[in-house]
Amino acid sequence: MADTILFDLDGTLLPMDQNVFTNGYFRFLTSKMEPYGYEPKELIDTIWKGTAAMVKNDGRKTNEEVFWDCFFSVYPDKSRDDIALFNDFYDTTFNDAIRFCGFNEKAGQSIRYLKEKGYTVILASNPLFPLFAQKHRMRWAGVDPDDFLYITSYETSHYCKPNPLYYKELLEQLRLKPSGCIMVGNDAHEDLAAQEAGIPVFLLTDCLINTKNKDISGYPHGSFDEMVAFIESKTDRK
Repeated sequence: MADTILFDLDGTLLPMDQNVFTNGYFRFLTSKMEPYGYEPKELIDTIWKGTAAMVKNDGRKTNEEVFWDCFFSVYPDKSRDDIALFNDFYDTTFNDAIRFCGFNEKAGQSIRYLKEKGYTVILASNPLFPLFAQKHRMRWAGVDPDDFLYITSYETSHYCKPNPLYYKELLEQLRLKPSGCIMVGNDAHEDLAAQEAGIPVFLLTDCLINTKNKDISGYPHGSFDEMVAFIESKTDRK
């Protein structure tokens, strides 16, 4: 019986158009960093390069280590003390990027309902951000980070979605059995990869991403209400 629910964040708990959000927050970031000698286009290209390195991470280093190693290979003359500048951005100005996201009150309502029913909830968001940035975005979605047993972030993860090892590492870290979990996400590629780790998946379709045009008719999918009903159908906590 499932008792642990893993939730994606972007497009799942936090409605968004990925391109609109990314382009918007990059404008804030480049404005912050340009006075410190970071030319905007080169900075954005470097962040994408570091992101790609994290997605390809082979597990020998944390995503955080992989990102900054890649970053400073492009900027060998910059000091690693500049990491503090980026951290300050993600802990302050980054919050203005809430304007590039939507809001669905069902997200917070669903989390609170599941907690009241005794389920454990985990944030299984792609670990490309620092923990404090993950928590900020959770609050934008109207959910309380303290309600979650664990939040994946780039400091502690060694893999990224859609690598099934991302899910396997999470299970091992928390000593969870895949049959006792359900993954809730909106990406038919990245989130369905949880099935390769033995975790059943429910696809939330409010902001569905299906770049490979996968036929999802054979997978549980639907709205927040349908998601809660699906979870309860797999347990005895109605």
